[in-house]
Amino acid sequence: MEVLTEIVKSIIYGLVQGLGEFLPISSSGHLLLTQRMFGDTEGSHLSTVLLHVATLIAVLVVYRSQIMDILKKPIQKKTLWLVVSTAVTVVVMLVLKKILHITEDVEFRLLGYSFLATALILTAAEYARHNIKRRYTGETMKWHHSVIIGAMQGIAILPGVSRSGSTITGAFFCGVKKKSAAEFSFLLSIPAIVGGAILEIPDLMENGLGDFSWYGTLVAMIFAGISGYFAVSYMIRLITKKSFKGFIIYTALLGVFVLLNQYVLHIF
Repeated sequence: MEVLTEIVKSIIYGLVQGLGEFLPISSSGHLLLTQRMFGDTEGSHLSTVLLHVATLIAVLVVYRSQIMDILKKPIQKKTLWLVVSTAVTVVVMLVLKKILHITEDVEFRLLGYSFLATALILTAAEYARHNIKRRYTGETMKWHHSVIIGAMQGIAILPGVSRSGSTITGAFFCGVKKKSAAEFSFLLSIPAIVGGAILEIPDLMENGLGDFSWYGTLVAMIFAGISGYFAVSYMIRLITKKSFKGFIIYTALLGVFVLLNQYVLHIF
């Protein structure tokens, strides 16, 4: 029974990571929320690293041709803008981390507000989708566009703030075409995911494996990778043809629920 419970939890964690990493709902926010609901306050850092690897594989598979193009021709504007955006992201994240003194307790106290922030960000994306002319691609973007998109990704250091939603919103406001906005956002996720995994390594070395299970982690990785692949594919269609309205309503309601729990209900 204990093994079955762990497998079910691993499946849930894998789906949360895979779907949340690429859908505009925040994987880190949902993982933090799910862990609190399950009472798992001491998760394994190695499991977190391997879940990052699983979602990384998903985006590498979907954008394999674009990645091969960059590897074959690394000296191009798209590569430069990806580097600039990543550098800006790192700076913004370090500044926010220092200003807010971010710890896990702080992250959880801000979680409801962060989900509401995601709803506002996606609302802004809907406005930009309909009111800002789109004429730029990854190759024709300007340097300040990559700065804006990188800064938007940086604010997603807070669990509950969607990385994909933030970067796509930034791209829309910069006038980047829908398909190019999706491509740039997901290519930009590669160094972000790698960086997130690397940041777990010091804690892993300090604390060891912790509450680590190979079969549980393997199950979670499989579900994270598969769900991540479909999430990326769905998001490409969503960005180019559909609307964020469903995700706006979902993150807004989730934010309200988390705040109600924090101040009134105290369920978890």
